[in-house]
Amino acid sequence: MNNHITLNPDGISIKGCNIIYAPAGQAGEYAPLATNPYRGCGHKCAYCYVPLVLKMKREEFDAGAVERKDFLARLIKDANKYQSIGSREQVMITFSSDPYHPGDTTLTRQTLEVLAEHGLGFCTLTKGGSRSLRDIDLFRPDRDAFASTLTSLDAQFAQKWERGAALPEDRIATLRKFHERGIFTWVSLEPTLDVDASLAIIRATHPFVDLYKIGRVNYLPMTKTTDWADYTRRVVDLCAELSVQHYIKHDLQPYLPSDYPNPVRVQQHH
Repeated sequence: MNNHITLNPDGISIKGCNIIYAPAGQAGEYAPLATNPYRGCGHKCAYCYVPLVLKMKREEFDAGAVERKDFLARLIKDANKYQSIGSREQVMITFSSDPYHPGDTTLTRQTLEVLAEHGLGFCTLTKGGSRSLRDIDLFRPDRDAFASTLTSLDAQFAQKWERGAALPEDRIATLRKFHERGIFTWVSLEPTLDVDASLAIIRATHPFVDLYKIGRVNYLPMTKTTDWADYTRRVVDLCAELSVQHYIKHDLQPYLPSDYPNPVRVQQHH
């Protein structure tokens, strides 16, 4: 190991790096490392918790994504450090926005290029659908992953909750195209706004989705009115029926059998 570089206690992230970092808490269920090129997003999702975390007014957050100051130069500096220790971990983009938001996403492509050039893998989690196809040439089957958040198959339902995001049909078609290119695909079933809608997503997409990360919803009325124990039972039964790989997130884990296999880290590439 480079004598001037120290790993954090997680054994993955580098002490002093804050552009490529290990997400804390339940965010860590998504990826071992992450980076955030933007603040704000134009998808205008009614359930989004990020404005609260970033202490931004929702109107400002929803107005569109803004590039973080000097992001690319700072990313290269951190990436050099990870390269110097031979790290090949996968970096997820992004927790503070969407890599394929409705605005200019040139920085997203530059970010993917920097990560690849420095030996790191990457994963994009997006509701941008076909906007992401511009960068499909950068994704490597043996290193990278493409992920999408889905809350419903119904366009009208999605437009109510995710006014600026790509419609479900577009997101699903894009998942299929990445799958056809040999890229590992996964779906975030969080938030679960409607139990039957989430189950229908699994049935409709499992032939071309490699992994589902399944959670609930917080801070909304259905948080208290949904029978989460029943949902957990139904979703794990469906995953068993269809033989699909899945991870049950922290908020639903109390409803799993004590011996249920539920590893937080699986290989997110082929």
